[in-house]
This record gives sequence, C-alpha cells and structure tokens, in this order.
Amino acid sequence: MSRTVVAVNAHPDDEALLMSGTLAKAAAGDRVVLVVATDGDLGLTSSDYRDGALGSLGARRLRELQASARAIGAADVEWLGYADSGMVGEVPPDPPDRLRLLRADPDQVADRIAAILVRERADVVIGYDRNGGYGHRDHIRVHEVTRAAAAIAGSPRLLEATVPRETITRAVAFARRLPGVAIDVDLVAWQRAFTPSAQITHRIDVRRQIPAKRASMAAHATQAAADDGADRTLAAFLRLPRPLYYLVFGREWFVDATGSAASEQGSVAGSGPVSGSVAGSRRDDIFAGLDGSRR
Repeated sequence: MSRTVVAVNAHPDDEALLMSGTLAKAAAGDRVVLVVATDGDLGLTSSDYRDGALGSLGARRLRELQASARAIGAADVEWLGYADSGMVGEVPPDPPDRLRLLRADPDQVADRIAAILVRERADVVIGYDRNGGYGHRDHIRVHEVTRAAAAIAGSPRLLEATVPRETITRAVAFARRLPGVAIDVDLVAWQRAFTPSAQITHRIDVRRQIPAKRASMAAHATQAAADDGADRTLAAFLRLPRPLYYLVFGREWFVDATGSAASEQGSVAGSGPVSGSVAGSRRDDIFAGLDGSRR
C-alpha cells in the first residue's frame, strides 16, 4: 500500500544533505512531496550566479530544487512563497512581492503546511531538529511550524532530520585534513548543533541511494560556488573520495517527534514529549509501525 512522505525544508538545497537518500528510498514505491518555505534568495554564492542573466538567485535556486526533486524521484514540489530571512543580523527588507519567512505569522505558516499535509494525507512528515540543524534561523522557524502543522493535521508520524553531533564534527575535522578540501564550517559552533547521538531514534541506510543523493546535491550548483575560489561546504562534500563519501553520507538520521507540539514561538507554543522512539535501539525504516489507517 502506497504511503506519502512530505518533507518540509527552509531553502532549496536543504533537502539534499540531510534527507535526500531517505526520500529517494521512499520514492521507489511511495509518494514523496517536497515543501520549501523560501526561495533562498539570500544564500551565499558567486557573483556569476547572483548577477547572471538567468534570473534572480531565488528563481535559480527554485529551478535547482526541481532538478533535485527529479533526482530523488519526488512526485511534487511546493514553494510556500516566502523569501529567505538571512542567517544573522537584522532581517533584510521584504522583496516587493513576498515576506521574509521570519516576518510571516508562524501560525499562518503552520496552517498552510497543515493544509498540505491534510491534502496529501501524509503518513510521514519530515522537518528539522530543534536546533534547526546548524542553527539557521529559518531552519529553526521551519522546525517550529512543522511541529505545529503535524499536530494540526494529526499526522501519524513526525520525523526531524538531523545528524549525530559527534559524527558530523569528526567527519568534518577529518575531511579538512584531506588535500585540496577546504570546508567553510565553524567546528566550535557545530559542536553545539544538530542532535546528540543518544537522542536519535532512526538511522536509515541509504548506501544504495548514493547516486540519487549525489545528484540531488550536485543539482544545487549555486550553493557550491564562491568568488574567492574556496570550496563551499557542498562543493567540498561532493569532492570527497567515493569511499569517504559513502562513509559520511551512506546513512541518514532522524528524531521521532510524533505527538510533540510546536515550539516556543508566539502561539505556536509548548513543547510536548517526544514519543515513538525505541529505547536502546534505532529504527531503520521511516514507515515501521504505521498501521496504514490513513489509507
């Protein structure tokens, strides 16, 4: 019986790193829908992409998301129409035709996502962990509104994509020592990001989906480019030797937050207990234990 996975992300390319293998695995027999909150128009890139003749950076990034979706096998992509809020500092002025995500009413954003979840009869919803991964404020907002939306929609399962904090810091530290690899990551900050290993409930083996994952990552060319010639993180990951790439990206991790209310933001408030985890073990199937009642 076919099921539906709805993955909610903040920017085009966020789906590629943390969940594209799992989504490709699901898409082999089930429906996968990508929802992206913003167009990523404030993302870092080279001036060639930002000032090119093929439209704004946001428009280019949305086209890259479509290419990533094809690589994954996703059935549909939906942009909520918000603009990137930027990572730090004051939120820039809104573009003429849309709001920055952080200026949007979080309850309204949650209601819009919930409507998609209901329409799609989502069996599994995927968002971000409470740190928003590495802490981008749009990611944290997506964590909040996705929790709220899953509660509103009564979704059977909410998984929050993450990485074991200990694993990612070791992997990046090792990769930095490889010749020709320069990763623009603050390791000190990453030691407080993502999720401690002990809290992770799902570890999905995606080694057979590595070609789809690499294609999903490679689709986001704007996010691999910089004016100074240094590798952006995405480019550096794509340059990893194949055995190391399989080691680093051959598994994806999630925290089961089923039943949790959304976060501390406005009336999207109160953080309930995380349920659905398996004490002392990790599940290897995002659908394990679902009874199919929504079909």
